[in-house]
Order: sequence, then C-alpha cells, then structure tokens
Amino acid sequence: MDVMASTKDDVIAMGTRAQMRSRWPVARFALGEEPPDDLSATTTACERIAMMWPLAIEAWRLAGRQIPTYARHEAPTRLFRPGEARPDDE
Repeated sequence: MDVMASTKDDVIAMGTRAQMRSRWPVARFALGEEPPDDLSATTTACERIAMMWPLAIEAWRLAGRQIPTYARHEAPTRLFRPGEARPDDE
C-alpha cells in the first residue's frame, strides 16, 4: 500500500516512524518452529507484569470501566472447592 505524504511534516513524520520501526526487535521462525508462549524461562516476573499492565489498562478502557482502586485484601473473590459447581453467570 503506497501512502502519499501531503505536507513536509508528513514526510518527516513518515521518516521518523520508519526509523523507529527499523529498531523493533524482530525474530523470524519457520512455520511450526515458533518458540513456546511460556516466557518464564526468558523473563522475570516483574518483566511479565510490565508486559501485561498496558493490556489490562486497555481492557478496562475498552470495557468503559474505571480501574478498581480497592486494596488487594478487599478484592472481591469467591472460593470454589474441587468438585463444586460454578455458576454460569460469568
């Protein structure tokens, strides 16, 4: 797809974006030889949480809801014992 720049600023912006993309980390794998999705061997727990946090923020935004501000010990939870039926409401 060819994109035409309409102004000098657009040309500069396109060049800047191209430079930024040239520094993206890219790995190429043959089909079926991709690494597993489990990142625990190559990342720390802190790194994995850092990866997940922007996704969580976006999910709350897309849901149109505010991120909860309650303390962790006040988080709403339910305990389901092994073999106990779970409701279909979720």
